[in-house]
Amino acid sequence: MIKLDLLSKFENKLADHFDKESVTGSITVSNLAEKLNVSASYLSDMLRATTGQNMQQHIHNILIYKAKDILANTNLSASEIAFSLGFEFPQFFNKLFKNKTSRSPLEYRQSFN
Repeated sequence: MIKLDLLSKFENKLADHFDKESVTGSITVSNLAEKLNVSASYLSDMLRATTGQNMQQHIHNILIYKAKDILANTNLSASEIAFSLGFEFPQFFNKLFKNKTSRSPLEYRQSFN
């Protein structure tokens, strides 16, 4: 029960971070753990035990989910989307998106037309 409560709080913190108009800075295990008053290793272990994903995989999946929504519903460029999601360099966003979806952001957007 405690793990589920912590996971719920964790998901809320992630949602708060990514629901801002413009994400500032990257989110880390350490700063999330600090906000939840647990150690980074405990948070990572709990997430892996509960979801089967490590922290980075989980955050990447959320980023891709958000990016897909933005690509489908706006005309923002891939660079604008990358910056809005907290990426310092758009090419890192493009590479992550392609690795996770097997399509570039532009190819993904074109699939809606």
